[in-house]
Order: sequence, then C-alpha cells, then structure tokens
Amino acid sequence: MATPYNVAGSSRSLPNPTPCLSYWQRTTRAFPHLHENKQAQVPSKSKYVVVGSGIAGGLTAFELIEAGVNAEDIVILEAREAGSGASSRNAGHVRPDAFRGFSAYSKVHGEEQALKIINNERLVLERVDQFVKKHNVQCDFNLTTTFDVCMTPEFADYEAKSLEAFRQAGGDTSHIKFYDGEEAQQKTRIPGAVAAYEWPAGSSHPAKLTQFLLQAVISKGARLFTFCPATEVVQRTLDPVLWDVHTPRGTIAAEKIIHCTNAHAAQLLPALDPFMRPNRGQAQSLVPVPAFSGRGGLQSTFSLRYSLHHFYSLIQRQGDGTLVLGVSRSNPTLSPETIASRLSTDDSQYNEEIVEDALRTFGQIFPDYTSETAMHGEGLDHAWTGIIGMTTDSVPFIGAIESLPGQYICAGFNGHGMARIFTCASGVAQLVLGKSWSKTGLPECFQFSDERLLRLSSGDLPSIW
Repeated sequence: MATPYNVAGSSRSLPNPTPCLSYWQRTTRAFPHLHENKQAQVPSKSKYVVVGSGIAGGLTAFELIEAGVNAEDIVILEAREAGSGASSRNAGHVRPDAFRGFSAYSKVHGEEQALKIINNERLVLERVDQFVKKHNVQCDFNLTTTFDVCMTPEFADYEAKSLEAFRQAGGDTSHIKFYDGEEAQQKTRIPGAVAAYEWPAGSSHPAKLTQFLLQAVISKGARLFTFCPATEVVQRTLDPVLWDVHTPRGTIAAEKIIHCTNAHAAQLLPALDPFMRPNRGQAQSLVPVPAFSGRGGLQSTFSLRYSLHHFYSLIQRQGDGTLVLGVSRSNPTLSPETIASRLSTDDSQYNEEIVEDALRTFGQIFPDYTSETAMHGEGLDHAWTGIIGMTTDSVPFIGAIESLPGQYICAGFNGHGMARIFTCASGVAQLVLGKSWSKTGLPECFQFSDERLLRLSSGDLPSIW
C-alpha cells in the first residue's frame, strides 16, 4: 500500500512531494547539488546509508569521514531536493536555552539531566562557532546575544522561578544578564516589555550551512541521491548483518543505516509513531521599514514570550537586513481550526491567519514598525512552513536501535535542532563507529532505547516547547 504524504498527527509519512520554498531556499537555488543524482539508480550496496540530507544527515556523514570512514562507502538518500526539510525551513536561530526549560526538564528527566540538557545547548553554540570559523563556512553566521522578552507579568514570574531553580541546582548563570521594567524596554526597544534576559546566541543562513556540509562530503566521494526516498527497510534473512533499503530507484544492501529524518522518522521506524509528533511551524520574512534599516537594525535575536507556549521568534539578518519572524506552535489568538491544522506533515503552503496574527502582533510589540507608511517593497516578503519533530519527552532520539542491529537514529529535535544537532550528529557518528555512549558527552536522557519507549508508553508527558 502506498504511504500517504500527509497524516494528521502521525509521523508515518514521507515528506510532501510539492513543498513550498522557504526564504532560505529561495536564496540558494544555484546550489549545484540541489538535484544530485535525481534520476540515477542507487548502488546495490553501501556500507553506510544516511537517510535525510538536512544538517543532521550532512553533519553525521561529515563526522564519519573526519573519523576515517571512506567517503565512497556513504550514500545519503533524500526524498526531495537536497536539504529540503526542517534544516532549510527554520527561523534562522542558533539559540541555546540558558535556563528557561530547566524546571520543565526537571519534572520529566530530573535535575541532573536538566542541567546537562541546558549545558549541552550552550556547548552547541560554541561548536557551531568553531566549525564555521575552522572551515570558513559562508553561512552568514552571526555570533551575538539573544533576548528572552517577558511580555506578561505571569511569564516574568515563571522565568524568575526557573532561573532561581536552575541556580539553586548549580547551574552557571554568569553569562545571563537580567533587565527589569524600563531598563528591559530600553535594551530591547519594546515598550511593553515587563522583563528581559540576555545571553550569547547566534543566527545563520541554515540552507547555506546545510549545503556546505553536503558539498563537503560529496567532494570527498559520498553519494547523494535526491528525490529518492527510502520507503522501506527489510533485514535480509540469508545475510542478517545487511539491511535492504528500498527506494523508487533500486534497493541498497547496507551494513549500517542512520535515520536523520526528524519528524518523518516513524515512516521507516513505525514503533516511534506514538512518541514522535509532527508539528507544522511557520515563519515570515519581512523587508524592514526605515526604523529597522541601516543603523536602526536589530543586533540581537529575540524570543518574545507571552507564555511558555505562546511566543514569537525574531532575527534580523546582518547582510541584507531581512527580518525573520517565527510563530509559536500554540497560540490562543488563532482559531481552533488553524491550531488543529498544524498537526500535519504538509509543508506545501502557509496559513494566512498565522501571517495576519504575526504581523499584527509584531506591530504591537515594536510600534516603530509601522506598515501604514511602508513603501512598495517594504513589509511582508514571504511566508513558509516546515515540519518540526516533537518527541513526547521533549528531547531527541539519539543512538543505536537495539532491536534493529546496525540501525541508528538522530532525530526528534523538538524545534530546537540548531541548539542540539552539532553535538547529537557528532555523538551518533561516534556510536556508529563503536564508541560508548559516555564518549559522546550527550545527556543520558537523549539515548534511544527500548526501555525509554516503554517508559514513554506508560503515559504522555508535558511538552517543554
């Protein structure tokens, strides 16, 4: 039976074959490997098969090669054009959580793991910065600071309590600055800010970063097959150390398979279906009006929060000044129909109601941004969607799949991939090469196991994000 492309609330689907283009994809159409091997037959055998060509898949392949794997032994399969998934559809942040999620993580995973989760995200920012500098990656990476802006007294109280809990547990807060009342308003340029926290973060052009990784591994001999989804993985009966990876253009016998398909992981790993939930996010690009142009541009990134699940994200690109405005997945100002429609793997179009809400709220938060006097060409430029992979315990699935020897997973980033992938992909590459979990340096709660799935099956857990 053919697998549907859009199953509400389920990750058992292939990526939609006719996705919209994000701002990032519209500005990288000249990438020479965009349609790599689009019509070629896949090889009959490959030692390593990476499923998914986003940052997770590209970086996993890169790390394997750096560790000594022969690049020619690696095949990357992509269901659509190169890097067409969430990696090229996000809001451009490289933004670690400094403390906000600590209380919620503690309830699900305990204080020790919550500290490790927060510390790991801080490490990821350092890793991205080091990687970009070492390899001279032209991905518009901007190391700056970010503001968590509390737009309501209730959320300001929540953040204060979370920060104190983090500090009491031994968390490092030396890099976090706090601003209250008028000082918060001056620092953020937001008249309605109740309080604000500032810490190091960054932004980037995620499609350029994805494409750098793919270019790098292809130049060394790895093979990428675009528009070539893995539709099924079957263990060979006569040769149980090999797996047959079925695609529309042939079957590959593989020793090791790394699933880097994020929200679509349950398509090939159906046991994950109850624990991996797709959620359609949306972002908008805006051409700034004069108040946010030239020297008036925003230097920091923002998370503009009314509550834990009702927020807006914002960056301003330093190169061309484009503003990228993201919208939270739970928003009480939206209709129930719009909120319900986001439990989907359909990234073919955007929602007009979400656009209207984002622009209206943005104008309320930043009164200097007025569209009433905007010239032709200023204001809304583009809107797009992307599919986020949410796990029921709010942390990624990383590691070996015990019941499927030779298969590994690096997925489920909960809309926080750019704050996690640069340690997770490195970690899974080490595991593929036979190293122990302790060598990865990752929080133990990230580790994929049958025991973890069994624990999750006993009841739903609250979402952190």
